[in-house]
Amino acid sequence: MIRPLLLTFSLALSFSASATVSESHGYAQFGTLKYPATFTHFDWVNPQAPKGGTLRAMAFGTFDTLNPYTFKGSSPVTTPNFLQYGISELNETLMVGTGMYDPSGDEPTSSYGLIARSVEYSEDRSWVVFNLRPEARFHDGKPITSADVAFSYRTLLKDGHPLYRTNLQEVQRVDILGPLRIRFVFKRAGNPLLILRLGEMPVLPKHYWQGRDFKATTFEPPLGSGPYRITEVQPGRRLVFQRVKDYWGKDLAVNRGKYNYNRVEYEFYRDSTVAFEAFKAGEFDIYIEHQAKNWANSYNFPAVRRGEVIKAQIPHRIPTQTQGLFMNSRRASFSDPQVRQALGLMLDFEWTNRALFSSAYRRSTSYYPNSEFAASGVPTGKEWLLLAPFRDQLPAKLYTEPYQVSQTDGSGVSRQTLRQALGLLAKAGWKLDGQRLVDAKGKQFSLELLLVNPNLERILQPYVENLASIGIDARLRTVDRAQYKQRLDQFDFDMILMTLNQTLSPGLEQWLYFHSSQASTKGSKNYAGVKDPVVDHLLDTLLAARSRDDQVAAARALDRVLSWHYYMIPNWYLDNHRLAYRNRFAFVTTPPYTLGLNSWWLKTSEKAK
Repeated sequence: MIRPLLLTFSLALSFSASATVSESHGYAQFGTLKYPATFTHFDWVNPQAPKGGTLRAMAFGTFDTLNPYTFKGSSPVTTPNFLQYGISELNETLMVGTGMYDPSGDEPTSSYGLIARSVEYSEDRSWVVFNLRPEARFHDGKPITSADVAFSYRTLLKDGHPLYRTNLQEVQRVDILGPLRIRFVFKRAGNPLLILRLGEMPVLPKHYWQGRDFKATTFEPPLGSGPYRITEVQPGRRLVFQRVKDYWGKDLAVNRGKYNYNRVEYEFYRDSTVAFEAFKAGEFDIYIEHQAKNWANSYNFPAVRRGEVIKAQIPHRIPTQTQGLFMNSRRASFSDPQVRQALGLMLDFEWTNRALFSSAYRRSTSYYPNSEFAASGVPTGKEWLLLAPFRDQLPAKLYTEPYQVSQTDGSGVSRQTLRQALGLLAKAGWKLDGQRLVDAKGKQFSLELLLVNPNLERILQPYVENLASIGIDARLRTVDRAQYKQRLDQFDFDMILMTLNQTLSPGLEQWLYFHSSQASTKGSKNYAGVKDPVVDHLLDTLLAARSRDDQVAAARALDRVLSWHYYMIPNWYLDNHRLAYRNRFAFVTTPPYTLGLNSWWLKTSEKAK
């Protein structure tokens, strides 16, 4: 329940004493919270789920640090699938529901107090106060205080990954109002999303990190406060989490029915084929499948036939990640949108989907697939009003035609499409000279498609061959993860196959992906080098949205502008979870916005095994 208060002098100092304040057990960016202050658990969990047993899980790749918050190194949460298990090395946050730590299952833009007992905020969203729970403790027994929250903010802002600096940059100052009370004052009013982002901030123990190098890689498990602690580390290969029996937050409504295993073991695999064979042999319990061919052809092994392994395909409403071939527009060869459009015409998704994916995927036509933020048709209503002032800066067709990706009949790129691609390239100064596409100086167009996953080579080789058919010298190059990360951080690539995580409430992460300020910031996720004042304006509009309708309109306008500039060749997406798991588990349901593995439990008969 939200209750109005009067803002006193002791709370606000220089703020007006008559300003209206709201205080609540949670915060909804738009609209109202689904769950009242008296709620006892989320609808999609079993509050009486039995505790016990071991979950054996796997992750792809490797890790060289247990600090997930810095630019240096790769921590477990950066490996594929790891966050979906819901048990990680991340520190607890002030609130849960948005962000990586514990995303909501059934609300798109709401969060509820975890370390924070309640949240207070001004009507104009120019500041927020978090009131901490007196019972909140780190694993060493020391209380979590506002000094820890302030330390976390300053440390992440100064030494954290650029993502945190981006999320926190709109804070003007931090005021410690008491041991359990802290206020963040914003640089500008009308910033409802920033309250969510601050609620997502991990709370670090000041007494632990003082005297340690926060930016250094480490295999020493940092001090946390959550339901599990790391008890075993084999660098790059294995992690073991043990449930904290006296965990301070075990009876909170946001946690009830979750974190039911006594022990969680993660094994890291660098090869998906080896990992799948290990799953078939019973080495771990859950396999989240990402290969359509494997999903279609490889699940008829004996344990599935006997019912010991369950194969499940579960629909969801989670905005799927942006996946595409991103072109580095910082490089002269890719600076012309006509070139980028031509390269996109040469991707034959229909053939790839049929021949390699068993027709499992849908073609992306948006940066926000499987969500209401995807632009469609022509701009209308609020979206049109946002785009109308920029007619002189945007392609005319953006206003009159839907954005479309190339389509084939699945038998190859047509002659008409080849002619269209060559025509666009000719307008950009590239001409065919025999079997070579060359510029005015006779230099052949060449590109390197940089990869980190060797399994992608067979998928993208047909695209490389299509490019060769119009005279482009295209090559695939697969490198190890460390080299890949280094080259991405330095923007040292022509083209990459990249995914960008999307959320139920797009906001500051979009700034990191597409804002001009990030185009030259090493380590940012503006891989394409987008540097466009219209995009910057739409990002500002998106962040200032005061209603869900405003947010949707701004996101769709942004989607449309990015698409019509052809920074990315859209790939494909899946609107369901594909996983197989041993018939040892029980769960209530799969909510629409998360897989919810942290609410599963072991059947009573299995806990003793």
